[in-house]
Amino acid sequence: MYAIIETGGKQYKVQEGDVVFIEKLMNEEGSAITFDKVVAVAKEDKVSFGAPFVSNATVTAKVLSHGKDKKVIVFKYKPKKGYRRKQGHRQPYTKIQIEKINA
Repeated sequence: MYAIIETGGKQYKVQEGDVVFIEKLMNEEGSAITFDKVVAVAKEDKVSFGAPFVSNATVTAKVLSHGKDKKVIVFKYKPKKGYRRKQGHRQPYTKIQIEKINA
């Protein structure tokens, strides 16, 4: 059984027991979170899609930790003009573990 959930403007395919890195949420570590924006749910060979979301379907997860990704370097350069800009960025994330898919 798997589900496709939407959070942080992105969609993730999740199964029970999966550990997923998603966009940062303001929940505390160790707390439970419920995702109600479920786009699709699949049980064995039956798949149900929502328009836009599946009604009465939720996914519960546990927040494991918060952190930052590896640094991404943003470098802008224009030849022969002396224009160079270097900037780094570390995207914050939340690490969650999927506990239950309710469909």
